[in-house]
Amino acid sequence: MVTLLLGANLGNRVATLRRAAELLAERVGPVMAQSGLYETAPWGVLDQPAFLNQVLVLETSLEPEAVLDQTQYIERELGRVRLEKWGARTIDIDLLYYGQQVIQTERLTVPHPYLHQRRFTLVPLAEVAPAFVHPVLGKTNAELLAECTDAGEVMPFNEL
Repeated sequence: MVTLLLGANLGNRVATLRRAAELLAERVGPVMAQSGLYETAPWGVLDQPAFLNQVLVLETSLEPEAVLDQTQYIERELGRVRLEKWGARTIDIDLLYYGQQVIQTERLTVPHPYLHQRRFTLVPLAEVAPAFVHPVLGKTNAELLAECTDAGEVMPFNEL
């Protein structure tokens, strides 16, 4: 199982997240769970539009770095241009967890190193996997959310 966070704050955010989920299902593996959409305050660089975020849990036979390759291909395909760290973007796909594996390579750190510090990650993550235990911190996603000091706004997003 691989757990991904999708985020978008430029263009048609809903359509981009939907297309990213379709491409991930085709290229990484079937979606086993998905959170609702959340409109969230920017993090890191604050002077930019609000994001839509969603967590997906997929079943995959790909190795972790192959998952990373696929997420980066999809980002580029959907118009992602990396200009500024934490800046505005059409799509961002972060690898949060790869099962219970702990991975530290030049290209990839899993669990995601900022996961426990970001409300915009923890709210949708706790929705789909509240009892999943972070393999490094030894706490559930629900516990990490309860302890999170990030005050960034995270609101359910309704398309209507």
